[in-house]
Amino acid sequence: MIILIIHLDIQLHKPMYFFLRNLSMIEMLYTTTITPNTLKNLLEKEKRISFLGCFVQMFIFISLGGSECALLGTMAYDRYVAICHPLLYPTIMNQSLCLKMTLMCWTIGFGNSLVHTVLTATLPFCHKRLINQYFCDVPPLLKISCKDTFINELVEFLVGGCVIVGSLILTLLSYTFVIAEVLKIPTASGKKKAFSTCTSHLIVVCIFFGSVIFTYLRPSSHSFYNYNQVISLAYGLVTPLLNPIIYSFRNKDFLRALHAILANPSP
Repeated sequence: MIILIIHLDIQLHKPMYFFLRNLSMIEMLYTTTITPNTLKNLLEKEKRISFLGCFVQMFIFISLGGSECALLGTMAYDRYVAICHPLLYPTIMNQSLCLKMTLMCWTIGFGNSLVHTVLTATLPFCHKRLINQYFCDVPPLLKISCKDTFINELVEFLVGGCVIVGSLILTLLSYTFVIAEVLKIPTASGKKKAFSTCTSHLIVVCIFFGSVIFTYLRPSSHSFYNYNQVISLAYGLVTPLLNPIIYSFRNKDFLRALHAILANPSP
């Protein structure tokens, strides 16, 4: 619905909504990759997935997760330019730059996933191929390998860490400058409105990045490993649910477009 409304309303053809449309696409594919098979396994006694299906699922899931990390950082930077440099915003965030930044986000996500998937696929696995997870992911697959996985864990930490931490730093820096600019607003109502939006965005960012960091950027022998099933649901299902509410349905321009289309559905 978000993708359709942004496409139909010409007033939403702005960089912010261009990125939001890409985020909506990622979220839609993100949940579609893991949810159907997870629900099937919850209903069946024998919970199976083929070897090829497992790695295809993992590749797509990690690709989309990495792309979302990069895109959240990009969206935060977009808000920084819009709020801190409003006069230069149309010049800086032009169509060409938006396309390049979006392409970069998708490239980072798929490149990161390709490295992890190939390295994991080359490992030998024990006869009891039972993973302690709702879907195929790197940490549970490393657990059932019959070979030492130090190299895999090191690459996961370094490569995945660069994507996750880099995006998080860009996001936090952007919002730091945004909040500093908001504090200069003279009216209390203006500050309250701006802080409300920033707080909502930061809540989603903290949930997503916090759960991802907990899953991928800690030693595999950590005593909280069994909590991965619950934590993975946070970035696999909770944030895709919250993002449309936070980024769209709390936005006045988007709600205006939604009401206009519902009131006059014909072209």
